[in-house]
Amino acid sequence: MVPARQAAAPGASEARQRVSLVTGEETLLVDRAVARLTAAARGSGADVRHVTAAGLQPGELTSLAAPSLFGDVTVLVVHDAQDAGKEAATELTRLAGAPPPDVTLVVTHAGGVKGKALLTSLKPSAGEVVECPKVTRASDRMAFVREEFRAAGRKADEAGVRALLDALGTDLSEIASACAQLMADTTGAVDQRVVAQYYRGRAEASGFSVADRAVEGRLSEALELLRWALAVGVSPVLVTSGLAQALRLLGRVGSAPRGVGSAALAAEVGAAPWRIDKARHQLSGWAPAGIATALAAVAEADAQVKGEGTNAGYALEVAVRAIVAARASGAAVP
Repeated sequence: MVPARQAAAPGASEARQRVSLVTGEETLLVDRAVARLTAAARGSGADVRHVTAAGLQPGELTSLAAPSLFGDVTVLVVHDAQDAGKEAATELTRLAGAPPPDVTLVVTHAGGVKGKALLTSLKPSAGEVVECPKVTRASDRMAFVREEFRAAGRKADEAGVRALLDALGTDLSEIASACAQLMADTTGAVDQRVVAQYYRGRAEASGFSVADRAVEGRLSEALELLRWALAVGVSPVLVTSGLAQALRLLGRVGSAPRGVGSAALAAEVGAAPWRIDKARHQLSGWAPAGIATALAAVAEADAQVKGEGTNAGYALEVAVRAIVAARASGAAVP
């Protein structure tokens, strides 16, 4: 499951039940949590007010939480609390500790080091804490996709899930939108054929597919997919990311002790077991020094596509050629 958790404190007072804290950097999950919390209060006809912590002036929170002349219930959503100034942070802590009877408070916080003292001071006042850490593991993104379909009463098979992620990359908002679009436009199970039909080009020409061909030494296919990927709008940064991830995975798998199973290694490196199996197959022809050389070439390409160069396509072609050459330059990993 995607790591978004909800924790309601047992025996929370009535005041605490009107204070919620949403922490983490996964924007989509944060937005969904805020929408759920505000919708629950809006059912009673609440007036929802959104403010950004960085822009709060002294006394503004108190003013926003003041009783309405019409006796309306107010839901006050304070976004990005980690950016609050000192006075606003103090005011927010005070408001969370004793919210007026007609005010429901929802606070979002990135959860990092910035504003950590404020986060610590808010947690005891919150009746519900929703944690939305960044989804970084491929297995968690796959679980997210499966859950999106399951929640709608639909099913996507493993090949379909992989094809969708290969086509879209790692942005959870884009992945969620694609899932919704596929469910709106199709019936039955979503498989690889369905994904290919809707994301033809993107599904076949992604940073990961370019990387697969390159690390396998298939130069002409890698270059063809690279040009196709750029033509259909795949960001050059996603291509360098795919190349780097493939090479780093080769390095991790190649240096693992003999006899370690795919599942155990997958848990250790944060990749799906099928990726481990593929990497083991792709290791044929690679030496550790070649992987290091290839990673250096990708790092150079990454700098070029992020502004140091003038032709991202050329920089990526150079990197792909360098990867294939590095594979051919040494003995295979034993």
